[in-house]
Amino acid sequence: MDRNQITGSIKEGIISALPLIFGFFPVAMAFGLLAKNVGISLQDSSLFSLMVFAGASQFMALDMIKDGISAGSIILSTFLLNLRHFIMSASLSVRLQAIKKHWLFIIAFGITDEAFSLISLRNRTLNLPFLLTLQIAPYISWVTGTIAGYLVGTLLPEAVQLSLGVGLYAMFMALLAPEVKKSFSVLFLAVMSGIFYLTASYFKLLPASWCFIASVILAAGIGAIIIKDEVVSP
Repeated sequence: MDRNQITGSIKEGIISALPLIFGFFPVAMAFGLLAKNVGISLQDSSLFSLMVFAGASQFMALDMIKDGISAGSIILSTFLLNLRHFIMSASLSVRLQAIKKHWLFIIAFGITDEAFSLISLRNRTLNLPFLLTLQIAPYISWVTGTIAGYLVGTLLPEAVQLSLGVGLYAMFMALLAPEVKKSFSVLFLAVMSGIFYLTASYFKLLPASWCFIASVILAAGIGAIIIKDEVVSP
């Protein structure tokens, strides 16, 4: 690629990343604020976002740390929750054959649900400058948002602090709603896994950390059967 092509790809990446940049920052602030309230240091909170970069997993891990769940259970729960990223990376790999393999590890690390959606919808050829810009910009927003939330979150009005956390649920709903419209099975699986988790937690059928793990495994197992049948049927 010549310089003009690289510059153009970077500009496209920045424009495409703008919704993620503005969306990630307040949610990351909520994470930083909650991490401080849980008693995690600024250094560890920053490393959390630097090394994990997975909003749902980070919030889940905070809840488990607060409840005194063991490190092994937290790691296993995070692994199960993030298994979808293996599928996302695998599906994109067929479109990245022109990119050198040593870059694929960085690209895979930067795959989020939102970035995957944007990349999947792009009809043009995927090139390295575009991908790196699309992923690095929201990554910086996430990390800086975490630090900002930790440092100044408590200075914000209480109503604003509470509203920051709503961003995570809004992102979940934004991801779930389009899929629910396409398939009743997705709605059924979401409701079923939620009911199972609440039932197992309320009646203490399993340890706290295993309620979530069991819900994920149950929903994934049933979903593999239901959605497969739905796809292959005429």
